[in-house]
Amino acid sequence: MIQIIEKLSDVSDQYDAVFCDLWGCLHNGITPFPAAVKALEEFRDAGKTVILLTNSPRPGSSVVTQLDEMGVASDLYHDIVASGDAARAAMMSGAFGQKVYHIGPARDEGFFTGVGVEDFYQDSKVARVPLEDAEGIVCTGLFHDETETPDDYRAILLNAKNRGLALLCANPDIIVDRGEDRIYCAGALAQLYSEMGGESHYFGKPHPPIYTLAQQRLTEITGQIIDPKRILCIGDGISTDVRGALGEDMDSLFITGGLAASDTATTDQPNADQLEKFLSDAQLSPTYSIGYLR
Repeated sequence: MIQIIEKLSDVSDQYDAVFCDLWGCLHNGITPFPAAVKALEEFRDAGKTVILLTNSPRPGSSVVTQLDEMGVASDLYHDIVASGDAARAAMMSGAFGQKVYHIGPARDEGFFTGVGVEDFYQDSKVARVPLEDAEGIVCTGLFHDETETPDDYRAILLNAKNRGLALLCANPDIIVDRGEDRIYCAGALAQLYSEMGGESHYFGKPHPPIYTLAQQRLTEITGQIIDPKRILCIGDGISTDVRGALGEDMDSLFITGGLAASDTATTDQPNADQLEKFLSDAQLSPTYSIGYLR
């Protein structure tokens, strides 16, 4: 049974915390959505916990800066958990070698915060190197995501595959909407690499590491272990937010007016028949759906 709700407050009494996505839910990559901000403010003011759970390849601290610049006040949420946090921990473990080649835009430099051009951290032996010297790949996105597509990377990925390099994907999203433009993310390159026979590893939604980290942060904030059924995951990605919630035995609120706006014929709310077809094709069922977070 598809449950389309009018607003978050219709179901908020059932939950102690939300894990809320950013792109397509709280903002469009450029400006925040006022109704979404208000909904989270009301949830927070009811004494509940708001954790922003994002597939941004940047660490959470960098996402705070990004939100500040957009005008999203830091008191709206209790913490940010980014795929970049989980991915950086994996990179630091040396699982992808001590020498890595970075694929991604200059704005993702925050992923490699450190003291020099080569070294990521004071205590790290992991260094960025040219592709020909690499022992692994770290992918945070496309170099120029406004003009490039995954096909532009076939030569690089073929080289990496032939050398048996594993690829760390810091953002499993395939696409996101930045304002009115739809752009490819690191997940699109990781998907192509796998299709070419390469080895890709993911650290954001819907994969477990980011949820484990989020639940650890939630426990630290509240001082208690919250039952997963008392956590509501909010997002517009059927294959990331909804699939991830199902894998963690958490309820989900699917925002249909984001990536799936066209497929679900969403204006203010989704068309029920179109939504049912979309979910049937995806073979995934969120607990609730709504046109836009409010």
